[in-house]
Amino acid sequence: MLARALIVLLVVLNLGVAAWWLARDEPAIAAVKAPSDVARLQLLREKARVAPASPPTAPASRATPPPGDTSAASIADVPAAPDSGAAAVADAATRCYALGPFSDADKVAAARRQLQSRAARLHVREVASATRRGWRVWLPPQADRAAAQALVERIAAAGFADYFIVASGDEANSISLGRYGSEPTARRRQAALQAAGFTDVRAEALGDAPAAATWIDIAAAAPLGEADASALGAQRVLPIDCETVPSAPAATR
Repeated sequence: MLARALIVLLVVLNLGVAAWWLARDEPAIAAVKAPSDVARLQLLREKARVAPASPPTAPASRATPPPGDTSAASIADVPAAPDSGAAAVADAATRCYALGPFSDADKVAAARRQLQSRAARLHVREVASATRRGWRVWLPPQADRAAAQALVERIAAAGFADYFIVASGDEANSISLGRYGSEPTARRRQAALQAAGFTDVRAEALGDAPAAATWIDIAAAAPLGEADASALGAQRVLPIDCETVPSAPAATR
């Protein structure tokens, strides 16, 4: 019974508080006059709906300059005409090739005549096509085997090694004193032996002197292929950088 009385009492109190809250008056807000240069604060419910902003106006179109007007603005608006002459020259030499090597001067001259009409730039050059196979240091043939053997004993006594007597052939009884991959090394060996008293020591290159191979560098509008190289007497055609082709025909040796 006590618990039921407490529940009824709480319900009555809640209903009384709710009735008082609904019946109370709004508190009076004292009006305060704000300075003239300060905007008045507004409650959210007092704020009027803001009207939508007007759409931005389209920019005024550019006025067409009158005939004969040569002002800077009117000239800048006119697109520049392409330089057709410069474009033609730039397109005339966009592919560059090296043709060669040619076996003789007659084939070079014939190929050059045929290429003159197709080339914006043409250049003839020569490069070494081979290198020597090495160098040798040696003493020429002696009178007989005994003389060669005596000379070898003198060389050994002077403190040198790497030698042998050639037994047969056109250079029989000559003395080989070594083979070298470069001329400076062979020259040093020769100088050392000569300083020891062997003044007849020789240093010679092995094989023939390298031949010069001729190439033609060309800058042309049309591409060149292996068939063109064969028709011109060249062994092959290679693409190259156009910066390496001189602006004027030339031949170098």
